[in-house]
Amino acid sequence: MSGPPAEKIERRLSPLLTERAEVEPVIALHGPRSVGKSTILTTFAQAHGVPVIDLDDPATRDAVVSNAASAVNEHTPLCLDEYQHAPVVLDALKARLNREGAQPGTAVLTGSTRQDALPRTAQALTGRLHAMTIWPLSQGEIDGTVENLLPALHADPVSAVGAHPTSRTTRADYVARVCSGGFPLALRRPVGATRNRWFDDYITQSIERDALELARIRQRQVLRDLLGRLAGRTGQVLNLSAASQGLDLARTTAEEHTRLLEDLFLIERLPAWGKTLRARTVASPKVHVVDSGVAARLLKVSPDKLASLDPTALTEFGNLLETFVVGELRKQASWLDEPVTVGHWRTHDGDEVDCVMEFDDGRILAFEIKANERVAGSDLKGLRTLRAALGDRLIAGIAFSTGARSYTYEERIHVMPVDRLWRPVP
Repeated sequence: MSGPPAEKIERRLSPLLTERAEVEPVIALHGPRSVGKSTILTTFAQAHGVPVIDLDDPATRDAVVSNAASAVNEHTPLCLDEYQHAPVVLDALKARLNREGAQPGTAVLTGSTRQDALPRTAQALTGRLHAMTIWPLSQGEIDGTVENLLPALHADPVSAVGAHPTSRTTRADYVARVCSGGFPLALRRPVGATRNRWFDDYITQSIERDALELARIRQRQVLRDLLGRLAGRTGQVLNLSAASQGLDLARTTAEEHTRLLEDLFLIERLPAWGKTLRARTVASPKVHVVDSGVAARLLKVSPDKLASLDPTALTEFGNLLETFVVGELRKQASWLDEPVTVGHWRTHDGDEVDCVMEFDDGRILAFEIKANERVAGSDLKGLRTLRAALGDRLIAGIAFSTGARSYTYEERIHVMPVDRLWRPVP
């Protein structure tokens, strides 16, 4: 599948940025490279009649670093792209805020690394910086629809489930979406060698340029090998000892390298949720590659291979589909007005739920992800156990499948096709 040009895609984050800039002094958009941060920042800057200062450009960066105080005082709002290249500007921005007061809409920044991964000076704006994460394109953004499944389920799960009783999306369609991922530049390329080359270059540049710039590590090949190992375990509980076996990495180094891959938005840990709910709840996070297209390329699996019913392909598709769905849920949660805690739940007794979302009111939506067309009663064991443990706090448990029907299986447990994630609820 291919998508429209990046500049024509309406990003759900854009109106949120405009809205929050009316309240917050400084906003930082963090996310992977090539995810569309610069496009969003440029649109915002044009609407306010100010330029974007691109710190990815060496000459601009040198000029700004040499004249940081002047650079941060020239425009309102100040729009800085890839600010991690010159974190010294944050000290100058702090001085401006101290002098003028924390006025809403003073600055909007973008960065391709997590803020807490930057040098200590990057913490200068603690308490005055509002961070927002921009993930790869959602399926609704690609298709031009406005996803609203999470608020619909939160408000009235039975009505939300019944809104679209059937689906025409095939297994091959799901495979295509999983392998395409959500990077705008990848989606603009045709499926096959050209798109694979983009993914390969993206992975190489992330390791060769960004990782070295952030951490000054020397073991580039080991870092790439570890990324490949973690991709092979996407959607599974993180076991660093197993992932780093044979790479000649000390445990502490393996953890540091994993944290670096996370800081660069290549992988994401999905934390364990509900550790106080039951004594035998597993505390380990799951690991997910941030983009399912990148994960598929790291695994060297093609749509044709994933679409087959070979046992290995079935396992790989199951893990990649879970990463894909968790990614879509995470994107939609990031657009909500209220903060949502996202995690996974697993017990030593074998009960598990792939994704759990806890809202501010303490109520919970739980999601299980199945790559099969048919959901058996045994597939709902984890949702049932969680329902018993939570009582009325559980709004609904949803089992996503590649089947065609959307229906209520039993009290507060429902089955829905995966494509309900991007089919708006009327």
